[in-house]
Amino acid sequence: MTSYAIVVPDGAADMPVEELGGKTPLRCAETPGLDRLAREGRCGTALTIPPGLPAGSDVANLALMGYDPREHYCGRGPLEAASMGVRLAGGEYAFRCNLISVEEGRLADYSAGHIPTAEARELIEAVDRELGGGELRFHAGVSYRHLMVIRGEYGQTACNPPHDVVGRRLEEVEPRGPGSGELRELIRRSQEVLAAHPVNLRRREKGLRCGDSIWPWGQGRTPSMPGLRERFGLRGAVITAVDLVRGLGILAGFDPLEVRGATGYLDTDYAAKGRYALRALEDHDLVYVHVEAPDEAGHQGLAEEKIRAIEEIDRHIVMPLLEKGGERGGLRLLVVPDHPTPLAVRTHTNGGVPFALWGDGITPDGCPSFDEESVLMGTWRDLPAWELLGLLTGSLTP
Repeated sequence: MTSYAIVVPDGAADMPVEELGGKTPLRCAETPGLDRLAREGRCGTALTIPPGLPAGSDVANLALMGYDPREHYCGRGPLEAASMGVRLAGGEYAFRCNLISVEEGRLADYSAGHIPTAEARELIEAVDRELGGGELRFHAGVSYRHLMVIRGEYGQTACNPPHDVVGRRLEEVEPRGPGSGELRELIRRSQEVLAAHPVNLRRREKGLRCGDSIWPWGQGRTPSMPGLRERFGLRGAVITAVDLVRGLGILAGFDPLEVRGATGYLDTDYAAKGRYALRALEDHDLVYVHVEAPDEAGHQGLAEEKIRAIEEIDRHIVMPLLEKGGERGGLRLLVVPDHPTPLAVRTHTNGGVPFALWGDGITPDGCPSFDEESVLMGTWRDLPAWELLGLLTGSLTP
C-alpha cells in the first residue's frame, strides 16, 4: 500500500541575493536529496496565498493540507488554541499573543530575543494574573508565541503581525478599527506589568532583549473543517514545533507527534524529525513534516544560516525518506515551502514556491535541481497549492 510524506521547509523560497552572488539560498545549498527528488520526479511552482489573504504560515499550511483558504481560513489564533487544547466558547476570539521587545517606542524584536519558554511562561502568567479574568485570559505557549482569548467582536479589527513591522513606532502599527481601543489599552497595561518583572530585570542585566510588551494579532474563531480521513480515507500525522501548524493539523484530523529537541528555531533537532517521520509511516498513511528554521533565518536576514537550515533538512529528513522509498517502494514524497521569506525583505511574501513530487507512478519531467529557477522547467506553473495533496495521493492525475 502506498504511503505519503510532505516536507515543508518553512520560508525556504527566496529571491536572488547579492551577497550570494545573485543566487538564492536554495541554489547555493548542497542538497543531493532535493536535487534527486527534482531529477527523478516532477516539478513546478505553487501558489499558497490566494489574493487578498495575508502571506502567513497559517494561510499557506492550510493550503498545503488541501484546503482552499478562501473557504476555510479562520486566522492564526484559533489554530494555536487547538494546538494548546484551548476550547473557544461562543463569542470568544483567540489571538496569537507575542512577547515583543520595545526600544525607544519602537518594536525592536518580534520574539523578545527568542526568549526561552520557561522565562516567557513567567511573564505571560504575570500578565494573566494582573490583566486576565472574566472574559479575558492568557495561555503560555513556546518561547515568544502565546495565546490570548477574549470575548467580544474583533472580526474587523486590523492587527499587524509583529514580524512585519520591526523597527516601526508602536503607535504607527498598533491595532486599528472596531475593538482596537481595548487591545491598545491591554498592550499599554502589559508594559506596566512587565517593566520591573524579575525575568526582565535579569535579562536586562545580561544585555539580552526583554519581553517588554504583549502584541495580539491573527485573531479568529474556531473553523469547521472536514478531516483527512473523511476527505481522503487516510490516517495522518503532523510533526512540527510551531503551535499554529500543530493546531491546523489537529483541526484537519492529523495526529500530532511530539519530537524531543524540536524547537521551531535554527537549533532544532533535524535528525529527530527525520527519525520520527520514518517511524510515523509505520502506522500512518501520511506524515506532514514542517520545519520552521529557514523562515526564522529569513526573518533575521541570515543568509548562511538559511542555507545551513536547508542543508540540514535535506540531509536528515529528505534523504532518509528517499532512501526508505527506494528500498521498500510504495512511497510518494512532496517537498514544498509554504511561502517565500526573502532575506532582502525579512518577511513573508505571496509569490509562487517551488515544489517537487517523487515516487511510485511519477514520471520525471527533466528538472536538474530543486530551486526557484530550475523548477520552471517542470510540469506545473502556479498550481493552486490546495491541489497538491490530491496530486500526491493520486486523487488528481499527476
